[in-house]
Amino acid sequence: MGWNIGGGIAIGENELTFEFVRASGPGGQNVNKVATAVKLYFDIGRSPSLPPPVKRRLHALAGRRVSNEGVLAIDARRFRTQEANRRDALERLLALIRQAAVPPKPRRPTRPSAAARARRLEEKKRRAAVKQGRRRERPTPD
Repeated sequence: MGWNIGGGIAIGENELTFEFVRASGPGGQNVNKVATAVKLYFDIGRSPSLPPPVKRRLHALAGRRVSNEGVLAIDARRFRTQEANRRDALERLLALIRQAAVPPKPRRPTRPSAAARARRLEEKKRRAAVKQGRRRERPTPD
């Protein structure tokens, strides 16, 4: 089984590693005996499914969640059941990959229009005049 991201990208289940740990927080008596929190690991560098530009963008987007070895770790402990937390972690990973799959729009350098330059210079003159008006007059030596 795998997950289709879009844009020709699909992640296989063999690329993901799930670890189940005990969660803190709500859960009643279960909190001490059932491992409901989920840690999802995805090795970005070794993933055959992602093209290199998507890997780079995913690495940048994930930030501190990526280890020095290039493994993305997602911690899910929002829900009381293991299955709900597993689904939550998976959805968060897929959302990150979808975001990384969209190439950034190239920046087109622009120049200010002649009217904008004129407005800027006019405002500079106005500000200079205001500051000039604030100056104290010096007494002229006789």
